[in-house]
Amino acid sequence: MSDHDQSLWLKTCREHVDSTSLTSDIAVDLAVIGGGYTGCSAALAAVQAGASVCLLEAQEIGHGGSGRNVGLANAGLWLPPADIRAHLGAEAGGRLIDLLAAAPAEVFRLIDTHEIACDPVRNGTLHCAHSASGLRDIQARHAQLSATGAPVELISAEQTGQRTGSAMFHGGLFDPRAGAIQPLAYVRGLARAAAQAGVRLFMQSPVQSMQHEAGVWTLTSTRGTVRAKKVIQATNAYHQNLQGSAPAYVPVYYFQYATAPLSDNLRAGILPGGEGGWDTGLIMTSFRMDQDGRFILGAMGDLGHAGRAAHTGWAKRKMAQLYPQLANQSLVEGWHGRIAMTSDHIPKITRIGPNALSVHGFSGRGIGPGTVFGRLVAESLLNDDPSVLPVPAVSEYHENWTGLRRAYFETGAALTHFVKARF
Repeated sequence: MSDHDQSLWLKTCREHVDSTSLTSDIAVDLAVIGGGYTGCSAALAAVQAGASVCLLEAQEIGHGGSGRNVGLANAGLWLPPADIRAHLGAEAGGRLIDLLAAAPAEVFRLIDTHEIACDPVRNGTLHCAHSASGLRDIQARHAQLSATGAPVELISAEQTGQRTGSAMFHGGLFDPRAGAIQPLAYVRGLARAAAQAGVRLFMQSPVQSMQHEAGVWTLTSTRGTVRAKKVIQATNAYHQNLQGSAPAYVPVYYFQYATAPLSDNLRAGILPGGEGGWDTGLIMTSFRMDQDGRFILGAMGDLGHAGRAAHTGWAKRKMAQLYPQLANQSLVEGWHGRIAMTSDHIPKITRIGPNALSVHGFSGRGIGPGTVFGRLVAESLLNDDPSVLPVPAVSEYHENWTGLRRAYFETGAALTHFVKARF
């Protein structure tokens, strides 16, 4: 009831991708596994560079996290710059910070170039302090981001109230580089652009095995095979069936609920500048409007889990707490997605064999980083140039106690949502 077929994004998507299943044996320069932001960006960049390319998706384009995203195209990662440098070193960390600072510009440039019908609004995003401690957090982030040259602005509680339309926040961090999109339409638009450029798209074509012999990869699906010189695996949190190359991550679930389109009166008082936002809560809350005037609220939690009732009840209470004028509004759409989280919150590139790289672990920041990582991984493979990669590739990557950590996060989110936002 709460999975992809209940997503608002699926119901309102205006981008369409023509495709078929793989039913024969083909040969290409590059095979891409996974039809999300990373895979579609990689395929588009590779075909534009002159390579022959196919993309294999086990379900439909955007079926995974890309089609269930909040839709905020942000700059950078969740981590502040100092933490990125601490994990990667000053030089590599600084390069990643610079690359991802420009990620929203790359996303919106692709949208413009390929005329992707994804309702782009580039009016920035708001990181809102839910408490005094949250305010100290965004003050520290502001200082670090400003030191990198980011044009971020620290705004007062009064200014945050004016921009959000809510009196619940102690202040905010405004990032004008960012914006909001219809996330499923964006990834389908990338796939459409890739197909128009010559990428062969195959949906409902799960890769069941991969073998490397005599310098060539053979990828076997249910009714056909692909022989490829190079491979990019971009399955992230929706990897299925393919043994031996599954990415290691902690699965974290994030849900969203949406109202029906609001009246003009109600719309005018909520995020009037068109920004999307999220707060500094440990179990954070995201909030935005879509182009048709629906209010969309999100938080950590699995609507397919026993905690669904707690999450749903909290969403109704939280919406009314943030915007008392919405207290009588029903939440008519509800869906969730799975996030691949790494322990250090930095994406990983793994060598899964000769001329084969796997990318995963965006920890909830998929739109901009996925777009950038996909392009650069394709460029690196096609040019045999590891220095192009946004982070160094590793031979293997492991996460410990992933099942227990998933249960911990879900239980914590459900308990928090059971008791929070009660009047």
